[in-house]
Amino acid sequence: MTRRHALSTLAASAGALAQPSSPPPNIVLILSDDHSAPYLGCYGDAVLRTPNLDRFASQGMRFAHAYTAAPQCVPSRAAMLTGRSPVAARMGRFSSPLPPNVVTLPEILRTKGYFTGVCRRLFHLDGPLRLAPGLEELYERNHVRTWDNRVDWIDRNSLRDQTKTKVNEFFDKRPDGRPYFLWVNFHDPHHPWDPKAIPEPYDPAKVTLTPDVPDTPSMRSDYARYYGEISRMDEEFQWVIDIVNARGNPENTLILFMGDNGMALPRGKGSLYDRGLHVPLIARWPARVKAGQVSQDLISGEDITPTCLAAAGAASTPEMTGRSFLGALTGDAREAYKPREAIFGARLDHGGAPFTPNTKASTFDLSRCVRTPRWKLIYNCTPHMEYQPVDSSRDPGWMQVLSLHQEGKLQPDWERIYFGKRPVVELYDLQRDPAEMTNLAGKPEFAAVERELKLRLAEKMIVDYDYLPLPLPVRG
Repeated sequence: MTRRHALSTLAASAGALAQPSSPPPNIVLILSDDHSAPYLGCYGDAVLRTPNLDRFASQGMRFAHAYTAAPQCVPSRAAMLTGRSPVAARMGRFSSPLPPNVVTLPEILRTKGYFTGVCRRLFHLDGPLRLAPGLEELYERNHVRTWDNRVDWIDRNSLRDQTKTKVNEFFDKRPDGRPYFLWVNFHDPHHPWDPKAIPEPYDPAKVTLTPDVPDTPSMRSDYARYYGEISRMDEEFQWVIDIVNARGNPENTLILFMGDNGMALPRGKGSLYDRGLHVPLIARWPARVKAGQVSQDLISGEDITPTCLAAAGAASTPEMTGRSFLGALTGDAREAYKPREAIFGARLDHGGAPFTPNTKASTFDLSRCVRTPRWKLIYNCTPHMEYQPVDSSRDPGWMQVLSLHQEGKLQPDWERIYFGKRPVVELYDLQRDPAEMTNLAGKPEFAAVERELKLRLAEKMIVDYDYLPLPLPVRG
C-alpha cells in the first residue's frame, strides 16, 4: 500500500468513527533521551532532584512498568510514532529513515483536523542530519526523507536554549481553534554528560547503583554526571509545561512524558535488560485523568500511538500491534482496555558504522526479548559479539571496569555478566532476581516457563515478519 493510499483509507475510517461527545484533546508528547526508570524523584530515587516532574506526576498518572520497544533511540521512537514494532516498521538499521508507506501518529491526527508539529532535539525518524559524502545524494534521489510532509510544522535540531522560542513558534503557527499535536524532544540526559549541567552537582557517594553495576569510584562519578543531566532536563520540562499552560488549553490537553530508551551505562542503552527498556512514563489530562494515580500495568512503546488516537476519536490501523491504554488513564468502562500480559523488545543495529572485524555489541547486536510481570526471556542471535556499553565505553566508569578485568580483580559476578560467554537464551525470575544476574535457561525445573516464553516471543516474531530465526524449531 502506498502512503497516499494509506492516508486516504485512514481519512475515510476516521470520518466514519463516532465523534467524541466533548472536544478532542490536544496532545503533547515529550521525550527525554536515554532515561531509565527509576531515575526520577517520583519513581523513588531519594537523591535525584526533579521537583517539576514530581509535581507533574502528582497531577496525573504515573506508570510503574513502561517499556520501550527497543533500547535505542531510532527504533524505539519508530515504535512510539507508528504503533508497530521497529521490526515490523522496517527500522532495523540505525541510519534508516522511516519508510514512506509506514503511517505515523501525526498523519492520522491530521485527518481529524489536528495541527501537528515536532521540535527541539533530532527526532531520529528521517535519517541522520549529516551524511557521509555520496549518501546525501542517494537519500535525495530516492525521496526517502518524508517528515516535511508528515507534519504541519517541523524543527529538526534546535538547541536547549531555543526550547521556549520553538515551542512558542509552534503555537504562533497554530490556527485558532484547531486541536494540536506537539512532539518535543529533549537532549538530556543523553551522553556525553556535562559535569556542569547543574550548579550543585551530585555527590557520587550518594547515587543509586544496582547489584549488576560494578561499584567503583569512576562508575559512581559517571552516574553523578548522569543525575545532573536529569535535573537539568527537569527544568526544561517545566519550560514546556509553562507554555502549554499559558497558550494551549491545558485542561483538555493530554501530556505524555516518557524516556525514549534506557541510560547509556552498563546493561542499559543497547541491551534488553530492564535498564535498557524500562523508562518513566507519566500522563496528565486534567479533564479526564484523575490526579495522583499509579498504574502497575505493563505498557509498551508500541502503545503510545493507539492511546493518543483513541483519545482523539481516531482508529488505529490494522497493522498496529500496540494497544490503547486510554481506559486505564480515564477509568471509563466505555473505553475497552485489556492490560498486557507481556511486552516485547528488539535490539537492532546501532550507530550507523559499517561492520568490521572489530565491531562490538555496542554497535551491532541482534536480540529479542519477552517480559511478563515476573519473567524475562532474552534470545541472543549474535552471542559472539563482545559486550561494551553503548556511548560510554570510553568514560572513566567502564575504563576502570576494564582495568579491573584485565588485572583479574573484578568481582566474580561482574566478571561473569560482562566478560563471560554470552548465552543464546537467558531466563530471569524478576521477582527473585530483579537485577537479572542469574540465568535460569536450560534448567529442568524452569523448562515449562522457558517454553511458554519462547512461544510468546515466536508469535510476536511471526506477526512482525521478523527476519531472525525463531527461538523454537519450526518443524516437529
